[in-house]
Amino acid sequence: MKKLLSLILAAMMILSVASFAMAEERQVLTVVTWDANTTPYLIAQEAAFEAAYPNIDLQYIDVASQDYAIKAGSMLSGGDTADVFMVKEVSDIVNWQAQGFAEPLTPYMTADNYDVSGFVGMEANYAFDGTQYALPFRSDFWVLFYNKDLFDAAGVAYPTNDMTWDAYAELAKTMTKDGVYGTHYHTWLSAVANWAVCDGVNTLADGQYDDLAYFYNLYKDLEEAGACMAYNELKASGLHYSAAFANGNVAMMPMGYWYVSTLIGYHNDGTCNFNWGITAVPHAEGVAAGSSFGNLTGVMMNVKSANKDLAWTYISWLCGAEGSKATAGTGSRPAWVSEDVAGAMASVAGFPTDEASKAALLPTFVAVEWPVVDRLSDIKPIVEETHTLIMTGELDVEEGIEEMNDRYAELFE
Repeated sequence: MKKLLSLILAAMMILSVASFAMAEERQVLTVVTWDANTTPYLIAQEAAFEAAYPNIDLQYIDVASQDYAIKAGSMLSGGDTADVFMVKEVSDIVNWQAQGFAEPLTPYMTADNYDVSGFVGMEANYAFDGTQYALPFRSDFWVLFYNKDLFDAAGVAYPTNDMTWDAYAELAKTMTKDGVYGTHYHTWLSAVANWAVCDGVNTLADGQYDDLAYFYNLYKDLEEAGACMAYNELKASGLHYSAAFANGNVAMMPMGYWYVSTLIGYHNDGTCNFNWGITAVPHAEGVAAGSSFGNLTGVMMNVKSANKDLAWTYISWLCGAEGSKATAGTGSRPAWVSEDVAGAMASVAGFPTDEASKAALLPTFVAVEWPVVDRLSDIKPIVEETHTLIMTGELDVEEGIEEMNDRYAELFE
């Protein structure tokens, strides 16, 4: 018995030492981000990554969200050796690449034959002179929300994933009756005019704004028909889009995908109880169905990292199909587009069960809301200020577009 006990104790000691050695061998990977302890997708990503790579200890370095660009930039300027920095705004990677802080990812991607098809063109926003300096892992693109109960009550077919803006406008007018608005436009510029950038050619910073006229005229026609709440009334009341749709008397509303989690929460707490669904946003003639716009969140490898192969393992996993499933499982929208990711998103409790809503999670192209160009801080006020003048009726559409074009031209004289 004594010998047996000794053997057991010896075996336990060996296992304990082996386990300790394995723990000691775990490689540490540091990732600079924001709101690390309260953001569900970050928590889920960490758990899933460490499950896939048990020899890697992923450690977040938390930076205040409101100061992220400034503080992360200061860390990089000071020679910080954290392995990966998350990219909050496209302008961040533009600045960090120009300052030499970003490790080129193209050699790693080429060596791994890394598939970028699931990004549906979004990765191009992180590339400069043919070299990739970051990859996207999140993208809250815009979709069309609709109230199924209102369509059912009116005996009108639901909107589809392949619907032109003209067809959408007619559908909105058809649904406008008995206190129901056919659609709703929030007061943001993006809710009215950003649809022009979904062709992948036009941008809000190109100085040629004639392409916006169609969308302003479409809105003005719907406002005059009473198919949507008037802009001036919305501004005066301060009514938020989330409440406007949740009230139950709006048939359709273009909005960012992030509103899905809000609606699910509203159903859970009883704020609203109608059935709803989503489709792809309408498209212009000649533009592919499923085209949209949105914002990106990405990851950059620090040129000062001492663990670059490890950093690439994390970046390639996070932005690709497997990492995107972890992101999607929390209800957040990954940048990667695939049937598997769409399935993970659609499986979130409270998401609509119809196939059309799931299909809306498969965009064909996603443009960025604002491109990063020279003097963007001067261009944005021109577009935004003139947008307000058009929406309030102080300028008609033709006058407003002319003013945008003229002010842009004067800026670069």
